[in-house]
Amino acid sequence: MADDINMAALDAAAPPQPFDPVRMILDGLAAIGTIWTFGLMLLICADVIGRSFVNAPVTGVAEIAAHSVVGIVFLQIGSTIYHRRMTRADFLIERILRHAPFAGRMIEALFYLLGAAVMWFVAQAAWPGMWNSFQLREFFGVQGLFTVPTWPFRALIVLGGAAGCVAYLALFLHEVRRLVSRHG
Repeated sequence: MADDINMAALDAAAPPQPFDPVRMILDGLAAIGTIWTFGLMLLICADVIGRSFVNAPVTGVAEIAAHSVVGIVFLQIGSTIYHRRMTRADFLIERILRHAPFAGRMIEALFYLLGAAVMWFVAQAAWPGMWNSFQLREFFGVQGLFTVPTWPFRALIVLGGAAGCVAYLALFLHEVRRLVSRHG
């Protein structure tokens, strides 16, 4: 098994990527989500150690973790889409691409356009809730003990929906360029 590993390929540097501001922004949001995940892990570990060994749990960890998961997902969704890492069943589209490449590319373009619409609807649907929680100064936690405003977490849903929409639109435009260049 270990003999099958190409050590030269592991040592080779990744080819340089062209300047792509969309990728950079989406990857930056994903990096923030990754750092947030690491911080959340440290917070949970501190809470477990505090509970188990010194009988002093960290206040608000459950509330922070519950809201953080949604924030992290929406920070990372745009990059996931842009790098074509969203879960999907490729068996059908791969078969269509093999037998009818133009039809397959058209289906891919339609998929990306529908994905952009869905993500736009997510952002649009989350906007009123974010705005209301900001205006009403909504918070979660236990008043007097631990409270955090709700609107930043709701804003991440809006941001993630918009980022997902941008990612799908960028893929759609890329697919349209491929179609036009091959059949133009």
